Amino acid sequence: MNRKIKALIVDDEPLAQRVIEKYAQDVPSLEIVAKCANAIEAQEAINNHDIDLMFLDINMPKMTGISFLKILKDPPMVIITTAYSEYALEGFELDVIDYLKKPFPFERFFKAIQKVQEKLILNDPKANAELNAIAIQKSRGVDYERFIFIKSDKKNYKVNFSDICFIEALGDYIKVHTVDKTLVTYLSMKKMEALLPVEAFVRIHKSFIVNIHRIKTIEGNMVEVKNERITIGNNYKKQFQDLIDTYSAK
Repeated sequence: MNRKIKALIVDDEPLAQRVIEKYAQDVPSLEIVAKCANAIEAQEAINNHDIDLMFLDINMPKMTGISFLKILKDPPMVIITTAYSEYALEGFELDVIDYLKKPFPFERFFKAIQKVQEKLILNDPKANAELNAIAIQKSRGVDYERFIFIKSDKKNYKVNFSDICFIEALGDYIKVHTVDKTLVTYLSMKKMEALLPVEAFVRIHKSFIVNIHRIKTIEGNMVEVKNERITIGNNYKKQFQDLIDTYSAK
């Protein structure tokens, strides 16, 4: 699926609208086509635009987001954005894609967009055929690994996630250390962390993210990866230890 996701923001708080707009600017596949302060404006926007996705607040004047969603005959995909968690169950019963509790960080926002992309792909006959072809190839023993393209030195390098050993912060840049090379690219650690598979990568320091499958040894507050010894930051010790405990022999 190459086209952009056309999105609508429905929220009566200008600050909340700006947060979503700012996050959307960092997601190339997402385009905000309209902003509304209430359900009446939202209905008009849906009538006048081809909307794929709606960011929907719950507590709004005239009509709540939940009430509005219930009366829509053919609603777009919905991500609920609210300061209240008590509506989560009702939201998911209405088949929303995700439920973001304010204030939410960019990483959580990006994961919600990934769910939207996955659903759009599954609903795309051409993409579905491609996925089926990959599934057939897998059954024949061909390993299709997940990967990312990283721009470095005016080239785009295809890098399998499994080949990444660790990522290091370098000012406004990051260094991606793989099994056979190191790539320097203009990207923040925060954005890179959001792109990585959560089951394989963990942040152990404000300046380091490691692939747990590439860790050689752990000694005290030091982790050895690709012959480098990296300090585990105090703010990341518990999260890291909890993860390691799930892999430890008891």
